[in-house]
Formats: sequence, C-alpha cells, structure tokens
Amino acid sequence: MPLFTRRHFAVTAGAFLATPGVAQQRSWDSVVDRAGSMEQCHALIVHQNGAPVVSERFRGPALGQLAPIKSVSKTIVAALTGAALDRGEIPSPNSTIGQLAPNLIPRGADARVAAITVENLVTMQAGLERTSGANYGGWVSSANWVANALSRPFVAEPGARMLYSTGSFHVLGAVLAEVSGQSLLSLARERLGRPLGIEVPAWTRDPQGRYLGGNEMALSVPAMVRFGEMYRQGGTWNGQQVLSHDWVGASLQPVTRSPFSGLAYGYGWFLGRSAGARYALARGYGGQIICIVPDLGLTIAITSDPTRPARSGGYFGDLIGLVENDILPVARQNKS
Repeated sequence: MPLFTRRHFAVTAGAFLATPGVAQQRSWDSVVDRAGSMEQCHALIVHQNGAPVVSERFRGPALGQLAPIKSVSKTIVAALTGAALDRGEIPSPNSTIGQLAPNLIPRGADARVAAITVENLVTMQAGLERTSGANYGGWVSSANWVANALSRPFVAEPGARMLYSTGSFHVLGAVLAEVSGQSLLSLARERLGRPLGIEVPAWTRDPQGRYLGGNEMALSVPAMVRFGEMYRQGGTWNGQQVLSHDWVGASLQPVTRSPFSGLAYGYGWFLGRSAGARYALARGYGGQIICIVPDLGLTIAITSDPTRPARSGGYFGDLIGLVENDILPVARQNKS
C-alpha cells in the first residue's frame, strides 16, 4: 500500500491513472484533511499491515524531531513492567510493593500500602488519593514523590476501581529501578530504545534522582509508531521478541474502566471498540496518542499541542471521532 502525502497529487493525469491504489489515496486524503482541520493537531502517521499509508505534519515539530508525549509515558512504563516480568525480576503481576521494594514504603504509611500489587499500580487501582489533576502541583513540589504518593489516604481498597494518578506509575517506575538495579532511563533505552532503534532522551527526575514514571517523556512520531507496531505484532519488532506475547495479550485485556472517558483500561492501555474492531490507546495530555487496531492491522500516532487540554468531551473526543469515523472506515475498505 503506497504512502499517502499530498505530493502524490502533483502528477500528470496519465501518471495519476497509472498509479496503483488511487482509490486508497483518495480515501486517506479525507483522513488527512480532517486531521489537518483540527487546530491542535500537529502530526499524524498511520501504518496499515506494516506499511505507511499516511505521514503528515500539519504544524509543530518536524516528524523526525522529538515531541513531548505526556502520559503516553505511562504506557512506556507499562511496557517496561512487562520486560521486568519477562526477565523474572518481578515474579508475577500479583507481586506486592512489600515483597519487591519494601524500602520505598515510608515510615508511618498505612499497612495496606505493602499489599499494593504491580497490577494495582499498572492499572491505576492502588486505592490511594490521586496525585493527578488538582493534586499534581503539590505532589511534584514535595520533597519525596514516592513517599508522598504512598503516604496519601486510601479512598478505595486496592484493586477496587481506577483512580487516574501519575503517582501510581511513578511508584511503579521506582519499583522497576529497585528490582533491576538500573534507572528507568537505562531500562527504557536498553529494553525498548535499542531493539526498536529509537531515541529515548533523558527526562524529568524527582528530588531523589528517580526518573518520573508516567509523564514528561519525549519521542519522535515515527518512534511512537514503532512502539505501537511492536505491540500490534504481539511484542515483536524486526523479528526480535521485545516483549513476551503473553504480556502483550494480557495488557490488552480490560481490567478496570476510566471514570472520565468510559473506556476500559488494561495494563497501561485504554481499550475501546468501534463497529466490531477492538482498539487500544496510549493517551497523553493535549492529545498525544498511540493507537493500535490489531483486527485491521493498524497503528496510528498523533501528536498535538502539549500546552492545551484535550478532554473527552472536547478535543480528545474529536480525536476518537477521527479514529472511529474516519480512519477505521478507510482501513476496513483497504484491509487485505
């Protein structure tokens, strides 16, 4: 399937008629026009069956430059959790903080903190008061982000419901560093960056020097696509098993549900369905998205203005509409 950009239409009539996939190009053209009409949208890349079909920058950084991916970082940390499980550093998703990293638990913490599991953290069901939203500024202003997150009051029992909280992923990142003996940056570079052939630059660290789990990472849009393609292909990239097939399969199974978007949530991925096609989303503030649709062989990467909100009832809802109402119908038409 040919790559679509507007350059394909700067051809003579005879050449246009001779070009294969003309109907496909016209269909993807409508997708590009729709995405480009969204003033917050910076770039869109779509691959189907492993081949690029859309690669367009509307505004913002060039496609090959680094872009802030915000909370898509949570899905990266979830992948690193799978890598730790694959290596036996974490025995099971049911392993607890008390078993894996007891020194992270602050003095005076509720006794239930020790029983919080890896699955509770990677699905944001720890039960502790959220550190995101209105609480985020106070949390990152604290002297110890891990201790602050784990010292918050319980507002639900662990595993009871999803409480969107960057603190849960920061604690998870700290656990990964403890069990591996490496920084989260080293893990990201070694276990994802190297096999995928992508750049993973250093990002924000907490007062103890731990890299922030769940926010502030940066990737290029093509790197986002490679990460998504690896998940779409069951954990493989260029014939190399980056993550186990079992971890990827488990990641894309619903465990809980977002109270904000209504989407189901697995291990670091929001999960939805449109006209029978299942899709998984990594979502970041402002409208940063990696979306995979295994049934249609699709991987989608979208970057947007990172300074403006993207709520479910606003721009993020528009992006879901772009995926469900524009991209998926064209992909169904071109499915091979």
